[in-house]
Amino acid sequence: MNKRRRIYEGKAKILFEGPEPGTIVQYFKDDATAFNAKKKGVISGKGALNNRISEYVMLRLADMGIPTHFVRRLNMREQLVREVEIIPVEVVVRNVAAGTICKRLGLEEGTALPRSIIEYYYKSDELGDPLVSEEHITAFNWAAPQDLDEMMSLSLRINDFMSGLFLGIGLRLVDFKLEFGRIYNEHGDVRIILADEISPDSCRLWDITSGEKLDKDRFRQDLGNVENAYREVARRLGILEDGEVIELTEKKGFAS
Repeated sequence: MNKRRRIYEGKAKILFEGPEPGTIVQYFKDDATAFNAKKKGVISGKGALNNRISEYVMLRLADMGIPTHFVRRLNMREQLVREVEIIPVEVVVRNVAAGTICKRLGLEEGTALPRSIIEYYYKSDELGDPLVSEEHITAFNWAAPQDLDEMMSLSLRINDFMSGLFLGIGLRLVDFKLEFGRIYNEHGDVRIILADEISPDSCRLWDITSGEKLDKDRFRQDLGNVENAYREVARRLGILEDGEVIELTEKKGFAS
């Protein structure tokens, strides 16, 4: 199989040119980072698990009318996605106090928020992805006001659906991060669609009964059993059968 050109490598994924114009191959790594890459490690099998979990959630969202970049899964670690113009703003939806909002506002972890809160962060590894306001986003032309309206609307719809999805398998969706991109049709019209991934790397998921954390906080907080937590999320979603063995090596597939 011909080698494909590497377009970008991030902390958790590598992007390769796709087999046809307008497509990208998204490869999921086992690498794990936290605190803006100050903490680094490897979680065996994480890439394969996140690939399958993200595929499942993206397909369910598409069934609900949410436009996404996902096309299909190619193999254990790669999926084909539509090429988009990424908007350099991360959208974080919070339902329960956890992570940085606790430090910023003096909230106790686990405190139910009065309502779902949307925060925006400027995508910049060099600056540590700083919290920004809508004024910053529109003033610096990272997104137009109508883009922001669409991103917020989609984020709230995604939150409603995913909260119910995870509640159905005994998990509380504490918070999660989304990224969006623009696609253009032949007339130059712009459409905002969901990009990146949805997985335990980008969501905080707590067991409803025990409060056990089944997400990347296990890595951030040195709680151990990180791979088992990711496997449990996949098992509850019905993606992974009990005892199923997944690929644990960083073997390349389609893009090799």
